[in-house]
Amino acid sequence: MSRLAATLNSHPAGRHFLQIPGPTNVPDEVLRAIDHPTIDHRGPEFAQLGLKVLADIKPVFGTTQPVIIYPASGTGAWEAAMVNTLSPGDAVLMVETGQFASLWKKLAERLGLVPEIIETDWRSGVDAAVVQARLAADTGHRIKAVAVVHNETSTGVTSNIPAVRRAIDAAKHPALLLVDTISSMGSIAFEHDAWGVDVTIAGSQKGLMLPPGLSFNAVSEKALDASRTARLPRAYWAWDEIITANEKGYWPTTPSTNLLYGLAAALDRLHAEGLAQVFARHDRHAEATRRAVRGWGLEILCRNPAEYSSALTAVMMPADAGGQTHNADAFRKIVLERFNMSLGTGLGRLATKVFRIGHLGDFNDLTLLGTLAGVEMGLQAAGVPHRAGGVQAAIDYLSLAPAAPATLKAA
Repeated sequence: MSRLAATLNSHPAGRHFLQIPGPTNVPDEVLRAIDHPTIDHRGPEFAQLGLKVLADIKPVFGTTQPVIIYPASGTGAWEAAMVNTLSPGDAVLMVETGQFASLWKKLAERLGLVPEIIETDWRSGVDAAVVQARLAADTGHRIKAVAVVHNETSTGVTSNIPAVRRAIDAAKHPALLLVDTISSMGSIAFEHDAWGVDVTIAGSQKGLMLPPGLSFNAVSEKALDASRTARLPRAYWAWDEIITANEKGYWPTTPSTNLLYGLAAALDRLHAEGLAQVFARHDRHAEATRRAVRGWGLEILCRNPAEYSSALTAVMMPADAGGQTHNADAFRKIVLERFNMSLGTGLGRLATKVFRIGHLGDFNDLTLLGTLAGVEMGLQAAGVPHRAGGVQAAIDYLSLAPAAPATLKAA
């Protein structure tokens, strides 16, 4: 047996704790749904599936407008949002709140757009006042879109999207508002229509509890109008043909049939729990995690409590007695090898400086406490300076702030 085969066939006792901020753990009923036999994507049975998911996805986005589903990663949905609404040479105002905002900038440049970047320290969200001032100065309306990340996966910072919308309106600027919700959709409350978002971008592998492979654009009437005159090349990503085919439950190209089965099951699960309860559950687990981090005497990367993420928490590594910061990747390696748990790595300028705890998707109190116990044991095993008692702080909070009783389905 080769070394690779031996590695793939090895399986430690118990479950692997996948506690990165996505892909997240996929519920058993979603996996079983994906396991259905593949069907004719031009037949009547598929049309029923298509119409169901297209209707059920809208409340999750907070919209009555079309939600376009692609067989793609979230990066594909970024590209689709831009090529459908913008033209070569258009200026796009972007706020670099973290690694994924930075990657979105690079994609825009490759498409022939001209990003204008508002930089941050990666510990804060979008400053709406800065956005308003820049747009107010753009009297010629050279800027055609404002592109921001709702929940920055690399930092655990959630930006105030309604404030950004108010800033655009206060500046009396016609720019479109494009929002990345890849790590917040299905985990943190989001209202595409009520917040005045023009294109909402999302992916399947985080709060929607699916494997990677589906991505989404929710689009406003203003965005649809812009797509009729936008001049960036597009074929596969074009909204018009997809929206037309979706009216009858179909797609103009081959869709990810089995992932759509999984999406239907995941949406059933979200709606059965109730979206308000889903978001409250994420808020509660995030607060318990932060109490654990403070209990260990460690620092949360996000500076502003109003911007704390309910999907993940990024934790800064402390310094040793000589002032040298402990290596987060060395710590993560020990946690993986000793306790079979994956934590998120630091990305970009945060590499080796932070680790990230994902607490989103298919997640409950015991999953959280197992995760936090793994972190605390890992800190001890790696010799990282910390105080004991972080897990107990989370237990105390969860015990005093109990979750709503679970709704049990009849057998």
